[in-house]
Amino acid sequence: MENKNNPLSPHLQIYKWQISSLLSITHRIVGVINIFAVIIICFWTIFLLLGQENYFPIEIFLNTFFGKFIVLSLCWTFSFHILNEIRHLMWDIGYGFDLKIANITGFATLFGSFILTILLYLIGKNFF
Repeated sequence: MENKNNPLSPHLQIYKWQISSLLSITHRIVGVINIFAVIIICFWTIFLLLGQENYFPIEIFLNTFFGKFIVLSLCWTFSFHILNEIRHLMWDIGYGFDLKIANITGFATLFGSFILTILLYLIGKNFF
């Protein structure tokens, strides 16, 4: 006998988003973005090795608003991925499974990634 009143699991109308689920999805998306970013950085390095005439168009792109936005966004993706991976390493060791600690480390990861991005931007701006 089938009971047709049972909701689907997890049902979108009763499911409550949590910081851990949000960070898990973001961690996976950022990981894919970082793979493509590393490939682009490798090609960029090859262009640097081939000489200044090959590097010049990339330099022009990086000095535009869109180029700076891409670099800053990639800086955030790398810093978020690193901090979230440290959080996962702590879980692998066995620390931080308590719901309160998991929420605190989740928000610390999120806000820490923005702070780390701002710090890296300021350091890069002062050196270059």
